Amino acid sequence: MTRLQDKVAFITGGASGMGEMMVKLFTAQGATVVAADINETALEEKWGGLDNVMTLKLNVASDEEWETAIATVVDKLGKIDILINNAGISTEKGLNDFTIEDWRRMSDINGFGPFLGMKHVLSTMKEAGKGSIVNISSYTALVGMGLNPYSASKGAVRAISRAAAVDFGKWGIRVNTVFPGIIETPMVANLQSSKAILEGLIKMTPLERLGKPEDVGNAVLFLASDEASYITGAELVIDGGYSAR
Repeated sequence: MTRLQDKVAFITGGASGMGEMMVKLFTAQGATVVAADINETALEEKWGGLDNVMTLKLNVASDEEWETAIATVVDKLGKIDILINNAGISTEKGLNDFTIEDWRRMSDINGFGPFLGMKHVLSTMKEAGKGSIVNISSYTALVGMGLNPYSASKGAVRAISRAAAVDFGKWGIRVNTVFPGIIETPMVANLQSSKAILEGLIKMTPLERLGKPEDVGNAVLFLASDEASYITGAELVIDGGYSAR
């Protein structure tokens, strides 16, 4: 299938989890994908040598690295049609456990990262007169769960996405946000002390299961594609119905 034929898609966090699935789905639909991640070794193991995947080491919290990354991609591939701000980190720490350093790191990666991505891709999309940006937030930005830096950072993603949708629309650039629930990824698997909590959350989810990376990936694929050409500023929740309670 060729829903993204001749498109260049830049996906952060492309070495594992939801980002890895997005790279697979987007390339299967005809896109040339830039898989960016801070874990350069994992990138090469997953995507090294593929003609339709360009790997790029990127610290999404670095203004300078974003500027260099976007310039490098435009120089090599000529354009960027799609930006997926997916990279992020999580935490198990509660209100009395996290430090100011924890808060800053979470905010830098989860919140400031998507802002920088939009900032630096704007000029090339503006020149083209079109573009699609999908930012990955979290259901924790919609419900009262987790008084911690993660919820705060994902709430920031929601706010800047709506603002960008309004500001970028005049240039033909769409900005939409996806709010995953708990998805079966390595990041979730590493939250060992939260297994009992996870079981409780599954029981509270109407669909009574965790989400899969493809559940999110297919939704992001739609929003990124021309099929969603009149959709911007939208918020798509993919949480098995949890936030509907």
